[in-house]
Amino acid sequence: MSARGLLVVALGGNAIQEPDGEDSVSSDFARTAATADRLARLAADGWRLVITHGNGPQVGNHLLRSELAHVHGDLPLLPLEVCVADTQGGMGYMLQQCLSNSLHRLDLPAVVATIVTQILVDQDDPGFAAPTKPVGEVIPAERAEVLREQGWELVEDRRRNGFRRVVASPHPLEIVEAAAIKTMVDEGMLVVAAGGGGIPVVAGPDGDIKGVAAVVDKDLASALLAVDLQADGLLVLTNVDAVALNYDTPSERPIASMTVAEALRYLDEGHFAPGSMGPKVEAVARFVEVTGRPGIVTSLDSAAPALEGGAGTRILP
Repeated sequence: MSARGLLVVALGGNAIQEPDGEDSVSSDFARTAATADRLARLAADGWRLVITHGNGPQVGNHLLRSELAHVHGDLPLLPLEVCVADTQGGMGYMLQQCLSNSLHRLDLPAVVATIVTQILVDQDDPGFAAPTKPVGEVIPAERAEVLREQGWELVEDRRRNGFRRVVASPHPLEIVEAAAIKTMVDEGMLVVAAGGGGIPVVAGPDGDIKGVAAVVDKDLASALLAVDLQADGLLVLTNVDAVALNYDTPSERPIASMTVAEALRYLDEGHFAPGSMGPKVEAVARFVEVTGRPGIVTSLDSAAPALEGGAGTRILP
């Protein structure tokens, strides 16, 4: 096994939960096990891995369970940032167990560890005033007005014929546990970190930090982590094989590669949707701009060929 370098791999929440499948723990484990098998093959191919993951479906469900328990069981509401922390732990548990099993079957002994990660954000970030981050499942149109009356912010998801709840998504500024993650990586561990974009925290005048109600975009947090770790590459995995211009229109055109300047221009022109492909392209462009190293956006199935230049969208300096 030849050493290829350190790769930060950003998984979408759908790598752990089937988008339209059964919503159960056993189903999530089956989905995560299949994801882990593909990641283990990257490790077998010589890559050192740091895994991040989204939590959009999961944190929305967690938040909903808390609200139902509050209304029907008189239990205290869980703050959104605590829901993020809870999903980090639960999803990290599934990932580290499934990854350990996959690596064991390939006779690649490794220590896999999850670190609950906090992300510093600016308390005056404009993202708090304009929620854009979708969480939870698709909501049928007939329920939308009722939920709006309960204070939910909703946006229409035309592709999936419904609505999604949206929450604040401030930009990540600093990874609180960056030094701890680097130490674990340097010791040869396969680390799961910054789950769900990390737990958003703000710093007070005295330097103390406290959580805030938001969900940080996991791709932007992954780019920040990849820069901190001086990773050799950033691999953002989503549900399409490549980034496309004019997505979901008759003139859709996949992009095999683009420069940072081209990526930023396409973002400004509105080709990549906020809360969806937009942050993925922005995250990879940021990483490439700072490090001069390549970043890739592709699907989980195409990850291995994309790293060899045979699939996906590669962003270059």
